Amino acid sequence: MAKLSSINKNNKRIKLSDKFYKKREKLKKIVMDKKLPFEERFKAQQKLSKLPRNSAKIRVMNRCQITGRPHGVYRKLKISRIALRQLGLQGKIPGLVKSSW
Repeated sequence: MAKLSSINKNNKRIKLSDKFYKKREKLKKIVMDKKLPFEERFKAQQKLSKLPRNSAKIRVMNRCQITGRPHGVYRKLKISRIALRQLGLQGKIPGLVKSSW
């Protein structure tokens, strides 16, 4: 199990990124639009930098839903490689068979 504080920190980042998603996207479009005047783009960049850092989607870590492990997580299943193996050995994942030869 991962530390509870790191799991809670990541959950906070998820909430912040959801909250500020539309605002960040709108400001990013303004900043990237080369047709707009420099001053307007610069003001948009300043507003973007004043938003909380943890509201950026890139700061959210993919964590295992079972153990909270941050690395070796399958995106589609949202569980780590270790948890996947344990569930597979218990026969709880349909179609998954441990290969041996």
